[in-house]
This record gives sequence, C-alpha cells and structure tokens, in this order.
Amino acid sequence: MSTIYSLASARGKAGVAVIRVSGPLARDCVVSLAGIAPSGRAPSLRRLHSVDGVLIDGALVLFFEAGHSFTGEDVAEFQTHGSPAIVDALLAALSAIDGVQLAEPGEFTRRALENGRLDLAQVEGLADLIDAETEAQRRQAIRVFDGALGDRAEAWRRDLIRAAALLEATIDFADEDIPVDVTPEVKELATSVQAQLIAEAQGSHAAERIRDGFEVAILGEPNIGKSTLLNALAGRHAAITSSIAGTTRDVIEVRMDLNGLPVTFLDTAGLRDTEDEVEALGIQRALDRAEKADLRVVLTDNGKAPSSVTLERDDLVIRGKSDISGGEGVSGLTGEGVTKLVADVTKRLETRATGASLAIRARHREALETGVASLQNALDELERGMERSELAAEELRIAIRALESMVGRIDVETLLDEIFASFCLGK
Repeated sequence: MSTIYSLASARGKAGVAVIRVSGPLARDCVVSLAGIAPSGRAPSLRRLHSVDGVLIDGALVLFFEAGHSFTGEDVAEFQTHGSPAIVDALLAALSAIDGVQLAEPGEFTRRALENGRLDLAQVEGLADLIDAETEAQRRQAIRVFDGALGDRAEAWRRDLIRAAALLEATIDFADEDIPVDVTPEVKELATSVQAQLIAEAQGSHAAERIRDGFEVAILGEPNIGKSTLLNALAGRHAAITSSIAGTTRDVIEVRMDLNGLPVTFLDTAGLRDTEDEVEALGIQRALDRAEKADLRVVLTDNGKAPSSVTLERDDLVIRGKSDISGGEGVSGLTGEGVTKLVADVTKRLETRATGASLAIRARHREALETGVASLQNALDELERGMERSELAAEELRIAIRALESMVGRIDVETLLDEIFASFCLGK
C-alpha cells in the first residue's frame, strides 16, 4: 500500500492549513520533516524543514497509529499557517520523499472503507455532510455518517440470517423428524423485517428531497406577479419583470433555506394560449416542471387555477398582485402576504420531511425494495408447505444480499469510482 498526502483544508489564505499523510511511510514523513519520531496521539509543536534543510514553517504535528485513525492506517497531520506559499512548500517537501505520492480525490475515505473504518452508507453520508448547505441536510447526513443506516441494516440482516439458518436446518435433516416446527418463527422474523423495510423505503423519497432539495413552482397567467414575487423571495432581481405578456420564456430558479430545508422556487412562463412558438415551448416547459415539483403556488386574479394546471392536495392558490386587486393575497411589489406564503410553504414541506428515513439515495431504496419483494416471495413459498423450504431459503438469501449491497459488503465496485470522484483531494 502506497503512502498518500494531500491538503485537507480549503485552498487559499487561512489562519491554519492542514496537510494529511496516510500510509506505511507516514511516520517516516514526520521524522524527515520535523526531525522527531512521533509517539501516540499527543500534538507536538515543531519546526518543519525540507529535505535540503530549508525551514518551511512551525507546525503542530499529530500522529495517529494504525487502527486509531480515519483511514485505519498510520496517519500524520501537519497544521501550519494557512499561507498558500507555506502549503505549496510543504506539499513539495512531501513529494520529494520516496514512496510518497499525492492522493487521488476521495482516496483517504476509500482507504477508510477498504480498512473497515466506514461502510459504504457512511461514505455516502460523509459526502452529503461535506455538501450540506442547510440544517436539515446536516442533521440527515450526520445520522447516516454516524452509522445509523448501517446499524439498522445489520439488525435486519441478523434476523434474516437467523430465519435462513432455521430453514437450512429443516433442509439438512429433511429425512429425519424435526422436533420443533420452525415455520412460525421464520414467518415472524421475515414479516417483521419486511414491514421495517417497507417503512424505510417509503421514507426514502422525503430523505432524497432533503438531500437534493425541494422544488416549488410558481404558476399563473401572464402579468399576475410571478416574477416580482420570485424577486421578493430572493431579495434580488433574479427574474426580469415587464408589463409585456410572455416576458418569462424559461424556468428561472432561486434556491433558498426555509427553516433548514433546501428549497428551490421556480418562476415559470405565463400560462395562456399563444401562437408564438418560443413562448409555447416555455409554457410547456413550465407545466412539465410544475408537474415534477413538490409543491405548486398558483397566482390568480379570480381565485381559480388555470385549467392547464393539475392541482394536488397541498398546492396553494393565491390571489396575485394584491396591491392592485385588493383583498387577501400576495404582492411581490409591496411584500404583502409574502411572509405568510413562505410560512405556509415551509409548513407543508416540513410535514413531508418528518417522514424521512435513513435511506437517502435511490440505490438504498432499490435495495430495500428488492428485500421486500424477496421476503414476500419467501413467505409465499412457506405458505405452500415445508417442501418449499429450499426455495424460501434462497429468497431469504437474496434479501440478505440486497441489504449487504446497501452498506457495501458486496457488489459495490462499480459504484466506488463515481462516489469518490465527488470528494476533494483531502478526503
């Protein structure tokens, strides 16, 4: 295994920069640069020199022995002043040491996975934690990174292994009298796990929305105040406003943080019949995005949504340009009703977010759904009689493999390059 190094903190000027080294030569790197043999995990303030004796900087040096580090290998960290020149000099000094090479993106985390320090779900949670922009995203990511999904999957796996073992016993001793009928316990275990997998899969959609962000489409006829409302929500001129109908041709997006939830508001083309080919394309695009959005806010002048809009239960129909039309509604120009609208949207999305599970990615949901289907097949086989035990046991094994793939025990090699490509060099 080679020894790798990289800047673990952000590039640019900073008070402190962290350079991380991992691998069998990490201890030698400390000796070469700091002139001391590191011991334990106690920090030490040392002067760092290049191989030709030139002073680089004073640094706080830490060393973590294999088994007690993030990667599971010997790891050294150098905390220097955050000058780009100091960082470049230290990186150059490390590159001059034989057997030490610059890390690939995500290589530190990949080694943590390969050395059993993290499971694949934790790796994905770490990626989401690094990318988290809102409080809800942070809370969700930290739970997965902390191992909650892996712990849950292991509990399910343990129950299914018990169920499969019971069936295997009946198969191995098929020619003998088995003193105890294992079918009731097998059914109980399979049914219990199946119910938990169904609940987890159902909550995965909300978890994905927290991870990727909710979308709220603003719809309505031309000149009803959609773009002005979007600008009021954004606090800037994100969309062009004009009294000329058809000004908005494309979908304009503004990303916001609503009480910790990531939400993108979409300003769409005004809905009307038109012979303008480009405007018609914009209207169709508006309807397509609105159909896929999590929530629709329809601005109207008569309290009724346009016939082209298909409303769902939580959608909001509000009188637009209330500063002109009068009565209760919303006006992006004066700000009337904007606070209430944001509160209503937030409440609806928070309700959906409460059902979020630990399964935060589509592949998690697919594994859960595979497990549910296999367990149903196993239960069906058991209903047909004990002579079908071998088929039921195979279905249980399929469900177990699905859970194992979710946390990276098997069948994940094709995923690794894609996952780790999203990491920075220092991770």
